[in-house]
Amino acid sequence: MSSAISKSSAAAKRVLSGMRPTGKLHLGNYMGALKNWVDLQNAVHADGTSKYECYFFIADLHALTTDYADPSGVLGNIHQVALDFLSAGLNPEQSVVFVQSQVPGHPHEELFTLFSMFTPLGWLERVPTYKDQQEQLKEKDLNTYGFLGYPLLQAADILLYQPDYVPVGADQVAHVELTREVARRFNSLYNATCLPEPDVLLTPSPKLPGTDGRKMSKSYGNTILLSDPEKEIRAKLKTMVTDPARIRRTDVGNPDICPVFDLHKVFSDVATQQTVREGCTTAGIGCIDCKGKVADAVCATLAPIQQRRSELEANPHLVQEILSAGAARASARAAVTMAEVRQVMGVAGK
Repeated sequence: MSSAISKSSAAAKRVLSGMRPTGKLHLGNYMGALKNWVDLQNAVHADGTSKYECYFFIADLHALTTDYADPSGVLGNIHQVALDFLSAGLNPEQSVVFVQSQVPGHPHEELFTLFSMFTPLGWLERVPTYKDQQEQLKEKDLNTYGFLGYPLLQAADILLYQPDYVPVGADQVAHVELTREVARRFNSLYNATCLPEPDVLLTPSPKLPGTDGRKMSKSYGNTILLSDPEKEIRAKLKTMVTDPARIRRTDVGNPDICPVFDLHKVFSDVATQQTVREGCTTAGIGCIDCKGKVADAVCATLAPIQQRRSELEANPHLVQEILSAGAARASARAAVTMAEVRQVMGVAGK
């Protein structure tokens, strides 16, 4: 497994990103992050060598910052997210795929602790998601040190692997900027050069509404899962909201304000989009026909992913073997960073 990555590592730029295990992934997770990760993994130079050395992890420690009171579902969610990672195309021969807490020696926690010694409190309090999530998750007590320190744990996750790039959506740019500030402060305090200031790779994130027209999100209960059976996908899409002005079958519609057409833009080919646009604006087709065509496109996209998932579900030991191997490889990379960090900070090595 390691040969494919070591072969390209000299020329490749290192990329790292992670995802919290909050349950099975949906189309929004796929188009907003996972598909882009697969594309980065598969990107090659003209000579066929990999452009990127990729590390992708399941951030189970991050899940505990909000789910600490009831962590019973985290372990099962790790397995479900791993299935989605692998079935969507992350290849352990090309990428290091691992679980955050399974890296031997727990270097993420150690680096987080060391960073906490010199990170100003104000840096953490000003991260936009700190107050935003407290507002959105009022049913949970988030007045904890762990929740306040969540962005610093994320910085430790990133810098531990000394990446060149972090692929994220626009809402995560502030977290990467904090990471850059932590690296800058560390290097300045200890006259070091071992921690890079990684650049953001903005993830293309097309507008992907849920079945109620709002942003697709588990918290809204409006998702289409990557693992949903075709019958369930079609049933969900039949209930999807459309152009509110198109009340009767004979009314003309406006695709540009219709959530269903937003899905067509992502999943349907150009010819289908043109057919749907013409049919909608002339009342030549009804909303049920339009939804049927987008269901065809979504199901066609998910068919190979679901086929791979079925194969992995039939061999659960393989998934654990992949994650264990990924954790070992992540550990080897993390050990290099931790040796350098401990040396400059005067901390006894292990």
